[in-house]
Amino acid sequence: MKKKNLIVFDIDDTLTSSEKKHTDSLLFAMDNMGIKNVDTDWRNYANATDSYIVKKNFERVFQKDFSLELLEDFEKVMTDHFITYQDSKEVLGAKNIVDFFEKETVYGVCFATGSLFQPALLKLKQAGILFSEEVLETSNQIYTREGIVSSAIDKAKKYYGVTNFDHIISFGDGLWDVTTAENLGLHFVGVNKRNVEDFRKQNVLYHVEDWTSFDLNKAEEIFKIN
Repeated sequence: MKKKNLIVFDIDDTLTSSEKKHTDSLLFAMDNMGIKNVDTDWRNYANATDSYIVKKNFERVFQKDFSLELLEDFEKVMTDHFITYQDSKEVLGAKNIVDFFEKETVYGVCFATGSLFQPALLKLKQAGILFSEEVLETSNQIYTREGIVSSAIDKAKKYYGVTNFDHIISFGDGLWDVTTAENLGLHFVGVNKRNVEDFRKQNVLYHVEDWTSFDLNKAEEIFKIN
């Protein structure tokens, strides 16, 4: 089926219940690097991505420039710690919704996460979500959420063999996901039970607590997608 529209999925607490152990593993790897007293309110960072958070804290502690090359060892430490936790589970209905978009609709799918690559792979695989690495973008080489989402969209264009998508809907659980979608001119649907009031304040037009209540027809009506 030809894909004329696109879905952009965040991963942590949007598709997989993994935010807490992701944060714990990120902090463990930073502590291993010698970085302590980390501000864990990600809203205080210009970019809520692993690479940017590590960069800012590395430069704060060591008073020298951070290099993305440092992420190779960092990612291994983080991933080794991540797998000590219980396997990630899907956010209710996530496996089915990804399959639905891919197999039954004119929407392609891609994945854009502030996580580093190896933990992102683990989350999706542990939750049993079918995906192609060709349409997954992470923060290993990109600091900004906008850059990650834009790259994921470009990967999806190549993967599905199109030059453009008529409509793009982004799904996420964080307030930074809303801002990123606004900055890139994308439709946005909020997914979680936590940020309902904040989503309302940011004029998010459609929100679901999990995937069992998502209605594509409703989303298309709200976003005026024909």
